[in-house]
Amino acid sequence: MISLSSHVLDTTEGCPAAGMALTLTTPGGESVKKTTDHDGRCSGFDSHLLTIGVYCIRFHCKEYLLAHHGKSFYPFVDIHFEITEATGHYHIPLLISPYGYSSYRGS
Repeated sequence: MISLSSHVLDTTEGCPAAGMALTLTTPGGESVKKTTDHDGRCSGFDSHLLTIGVYCIRFHCKEYLLAHHGKSFYPFVDIHFEITEATGHYHIPLLISPYGYSSYRGS
């Protein structure tokens, strides 16, 4: 079984980015909309949607950044990643600020 999670941190404030919308697009073109919780985390993706293939998570960061910083250079951030095994956990973190972002494969 495959599991997927994400965590968004606001590096300007040094805190979780709570309430940020995101959209997962599967290799088959299905879209799943979620929102980060109070700790900036998002999980609970239906495992039946998760198979081997290339995915995209779009973080809709403009509203969050405008609300917390009054400015946003990035209206959204797309992170494309590949699930290569039919089991395991995949974690996609995002570090965001009004003028920069970073991601890596988390654990």
